[in-house]
Amino acid sequence: MKTSWFLKFSNALAQMAGRASTFVVAVVLVIVWGLSGPLFHFSDTWQLVINTSTTIVTFLMVFLIQNTQNRDIAAMQIKLDEIIRTVDKAHNALLDLEELDEKELAVFRKRYEKLAQEARDDLRSASRDIDMPSFEREGGRPDETKR
Repeated sequence: MKTSWFLKFSNALAQMAGRASTFVVAVVLVIVWGLSGPLFHFSDTWQLVINTSTTIVTFLMVFLIQNTQNRDIAAMQIKLDEIIRTVDKAHNALLDLEELDEKELAVFRKRYEKLAQEARDDLRSASRDIDMPSFEREGGRPDETKR
């Protein structure tokens, strides 16, 4: 599978930006900048250096983060669609749900909120949840004999 230069670049940069060492480097740069204040007499130029550099980095990182997030969300949606497609009693109408507008989503949301409320009511009215494994008193391990 051929990947674009931007995909390779953004993946590498996102990996690098997410490392603890990158954070430490950023902290060290800020400390060095702060300690250099007296050397530059806390001038406007000295302040402009940190303001400009952080603004540029922030501006570029917004697009990098958005690109990475868009790809992750798209991949997750495809995976969820595949799970829905393969589960026997799942409704295929839920496939590609993210493409619906807010009004259409509200119809689905209302139905599932009702199902969730009914399930919670059933759970409250039952003396115990029969789907949960029972636990032995002493070992704290699931009681395999009660299945």
